[in-house]
Amino acid sequence: MILRVPFNDLSRAGDAADLTEAIRRVLDRGHFVLGPEGAAFEQEFAAFCGVGHCVGVASGSDALELALRAVGVGPDDEIVTVANASMYSTLAILACGARPVYADVDEATLTMAPAAVARVLSGRTRAVIATHLYGRLADVAGVRAVAGQLPVIEDCAQAHGARNEQGAAGALATLACFSFYPTKNLGAVGDGGAVTTGDPALAARLRALRQYGWQQKYRVTVPGGRNSRLDEVQAAVLRQRLPQLPARNRARQAIGRAYAERIRHAHIRVMPPPRGDEHIVHLAVVRSDRRDDLRAHLERAGVMTDVHYPVPDHRQPVMLDRARDVALPVTERACEEVLTLPCFPELSAAEVDHVIAACNAWPV
Repeated sequence: MILRVPFNDLSRAGDAADLTEAIRRVLDRGHFVLGPEGAAFEQEFAAFCGVGHCVGVASGSDALELALRAVGVGPDDEIVTVANASMYSTLAILACGARPVYADVDEATLTMAPAAVARVLSGRTRAVIATHLYGRLADVAGVRAVAGQLPVIEDCAQAHGARNEQGAAGALATLACFSFYPTKNLGAVGDGGAVTTGDPALAARLRALRQYGWQQKYRVTVPGGRNSRLDEVQAAVLRQRLPQLPARNRARQAIGRAYAERIRHAHIRVMPPPRGDEHIVHLAVVRSDRRDDLRAHLERAGVMTDVHYPVPDHRQPVMLDRARDVALPVTERACEEVLTLPCFPELSAAEVDHVIAACNAWPV
């Protein structure tokens, strides 16, 4: 009988009783939006990231858009971003009426290459979004060095708890955006997001933007506001799960290291393994020049996989009229080769062994 290895299985988290108690606390209190759970989570998550402020919002996508609006991005501004992270930053940029400008990525890490950023900066550049991809920190220090005085925004949707000698994801730039979608390293039981910053003025602006642009109730003074609030149920769940995040990240890192050390195949290229906590392995990604054949082989072997991400932003149908002449050779090649293997904290040793054996047994 073939062992079946799921790509992910949220039902294995094993914390249903604790989450039920956290949710009951919210129900008993009867305060469901912008209440004490949200305020406490914002304080706790800001401390976890090592910054002064956290502003909870309704989703990671809203976090990106509101962060851009907070630094004054508007129509016809240019925002530098990457094209290999499935349109999330691009959609936020377009929602502000701005124009995405794409920088190529580093061949080894597939995160934003500072030298590529330098090549696309212009007098119309208003900000740079640096995405921490697959759980690996981008070179934010390098990006900030070439960006000069421009605001740099971290996209931390896949990097909860990652850190290097400069600090933690969420504290490396002007603003940082998080998603708490259920599959994230720190996941809620629905949508949720946050923006972190060390700047109190930006934090105050974000708090207005997430609630209609109010500076006081029913008085709209900040343009670009919306209804985007992290609800109390999600905040209570995130408070329950935040203390467990470092241990769960270590479990992911162990899986990532096992893949890196033990997958040995001429047509499978394993991404660089974790060193310290600069990579917390949100996704365990390999590359192959025969990606689709490998994926079919693994499915026959009972191993479920996914592709993160198959279509670069500048090749998406909605972007064809906006980005005709963009040349991103590293990005485009990576999108043709990347394949994501199962990686979640509850994955068993036997399942990890099976994934590795199936990769190594691929007949080419």
